[in-house]
Amino acid sequence: MSVRTVTPSSDLPPPAVKGRLNQLTDLEAELAALADMSLTELRKRWQSVTDKPVPRVRRTLLHLALAFELQAALHGGLSRRAELRLAYLAGKGTADQAAVPGMRLVREWNGQLHTVVIDAEGAVRWNGQTWRSLSEVARAITGTRWSGPAFFGLRHKGRAA
Repeated sequence: MSVRTVTPSSDLPPPAVKGRLNQLTDLEAELAALADMSLTELRKRWQSVTDKPVPRVRRTLLHLALAFELQAALHGGLSRRAELRLAYLAGKGTADQAAVPGMRLVREWNGQLHTVVIDAEGAVRWNGQTWRSLSEVARAITGTRWSGPAFFGLRHKGRAA
């Protein structure tokens, strides 16, 4: 997320330093000023705060989006994980989780519980054997080709919009 230096209007606090607001009181004044702005003023403010094109939305939604951008400039934006989760919920892409050392993956298949462990070196262990990938384990369990991450719930398809 890129944020430009905030350009003050006559009744707004001084500009931010390096794209961040100086103090929490500046943020409160910025947010209060947004409530009284027209759609045209909000669009101009959006352009002065972000490097993104102005969204074509109603005034109330632009007000909320601009408030988020200002707060993100001060407090930081969303984590990568939160962004991926929101994209997934919006139906854009997948919500993936990597298999990390120490992870235990449990899957029930045909009434039998299967537990796979990712060891400290990142090797996949199942039924006392070391496997090259989760997909190999999924194939051994089901007898058909599967995406191992999908089979063990690490990858979910995005919802249709």
